[in-house]
Amino acid sequence: MSGAAPVVHEHFLNKEESFMYDRETNFPMEETRNEARIEFTEKGVQNLSSRRCEIIKLSKSGAVIGILTKFKLPQNFYLDIPSARIPLIGCLLKRVHANNIIEARFLRLLTDRDLNRIFVYSTHPNHRNRTLDIYR
Repeated sequence: MSGAAPVVHEHFLNKEESFMYDRETNFPMEETRNEARIEFTEKGVQNLSSRRCEIIKLSKSGAVIGILTKFKLPQNFYLDIPSARIPLIGCLLKRVHANNIIEARFLRLLTDRDLNRIFVYSTHPNHRNRTLDIYR
């Protein structure tokens, strides 16, 4: 009987990896200010709840969102941006900060057309001169 701990050898298969969240390139965040809505189910599938929020930073693959009041947010939720007419973007909660700011990852990448539409309706000064191309 030996009291020594077993030796664990490093092997590339020991690490569990997800392509979408571990190896995907991070797209640069751009500051914006858009009103949005977080929609999620409470107590299983019985009750659909909706809370107002503001998108602070946005990229093709994620967002930094400011919420008005602290509430219990599930791991999966939908982000709805009514001004840009972009409904139900599936999101995964990454991090919750103490000052009512959350980081979320999108389940699908936003297209350049959707990003441009969001920035057109932004109230941030950086996006003041953006125009909407209706032919694309």
